[in-house]
Amino acid sequence: MLITQHNNLLSVPLGSLQVPNCPPIFQTNPNGNAPPSSTQFVQFSLVIPTYNESGNLEKVIQLLSRLLDEVLPDDYELIVVDDDSPDRTWDLARSLISSYPHLRVMRRQREQGLSTAVIRGWQVSRGRVLGVIDGDLQHPPETVLKLLEEIEQGADLAVASRHVEGGGVSTWSATRRFLSRGAQLLGLMILPRVVSRVSDPMSGYFLVRRSAIAGQPLHPSGYKILIEVLGRGIIDQIAEVGYVFQEREAGESKVTWRQYRDYLHHLVKLRVNSGRLGRLRQHLSFPIRRFIRFGFVGLSGLVVDMGALYLLFDLLGVGLTRSAIVAAEIAIINNFIWNDRWTFGDLAREQREGRMVIKRFLKFNIICLMGLILKVLLLNLFFNALHLNPYVSNLLAIAPSPSGTSGLT
Repeated sequence: MLITQHNNLLSVPLGSLQVPNCPPIFQTNPNGNAPPSSTQFVQFSLVIPTYNESGNLEKVIQLLSRLLDEVLPDDYELIVVDDDSPDRTWDLARSLISSYPHLRVMRRQREQGLSTAVIRGWQVSRGRVLGVIDGDLQHPPETVLKLLEEIEQGADLAVASRHVEGGGVSTWSATRRFLSRGAQLLGLMILPRVVSRVSDPMSGYFLVRRSAIAGQPLHPSGYKILIEVLGRGIIDQIAEVGYVFQEREAGESKVTWRQYRDYLHHLVKLRVNSGRLGRLRQHLSFPIRRFIRFGFVGLSGLVVDMGALYLLFDLLGVGLTRSAIVAAEIAIINNFIWNDRWTFGDLAREQREGRMVIKRFLKFNIICLMGLILKVLLLNLFFNALHLNPYVSNLLAIAPSPSGTSGLT
């Protein structure tokens, strides 16, 4: 993986959310500097996902740097991943790099969400041990040292928990306590084998060995990244460390009903993937979701083709052959757009330049040209020789021809 650093900002990795086994290779421009020995491991990488945390971030960086300088001098990194905060948290973080040489900053402008922010940070990290901590001081920085100790003693995953000895919450209302416990109970009902492995599956403060998640396809929903790590990682030994969840010193809470909805969706998705259907899909290595999208696009192309034929042939009186050719080309354009942006959107985003889009479209059209020729020949056979209805003829001509209406891309 090649990561570019511009003006002290890391480029956001593209494509799948998969943590590499080894540190990525860094490339700089004249205005940016890659970290020293950027292709070599450090012991610990801690990701700090942020959104409108300019009031807290400097203190968080100061406290973490002081703690880690004592136990891991020159062997750690702090990675701020900011979702393009309106308060310019990313810019504040960038200004701190000169004072904190182990700090690195990423500004995301096309993606949002805590879970994906954490994984994008891990993708550019160099640590043998990876971690996440909130940037709002609700997670006490000193707990990270206890989590590191557990990893050093052999744990694959060390979780900061509010529900073990030494843990708790500061001044939560009864409603918030109820919702937190209710979410955990819901997780135990839907995904018992995963959620029951830790006392606080809702925790967003933990450390994990890179080797436990490297190479595993991750598909998080919402903001509970720990459940994704537990569900998809190769986690053997787990340790928990108690901590007291603090009230934020500045800024506003980001807990909304949408996050509870995303949490439920995440549980269901993990449940499906860990069940028989998920195991079958892994065994076959078959992208079921992409295949379903592919089928829907092909069906939409058929509708567009038939609709355009009706408009041109019946309403505008254009000849049947010319109408069929134009209708097929409209369907090809329809299929290309939907497949490029939806079915294969994750792959297309890696080549977003205009010339690459045009190149893909031209290649797609050339591939579909042979199918279009076959369709026109069959259409004339069915309509002129067998005297079938023009729309029946068109439908029969579409079926065997590998044209754009089949949804190919």
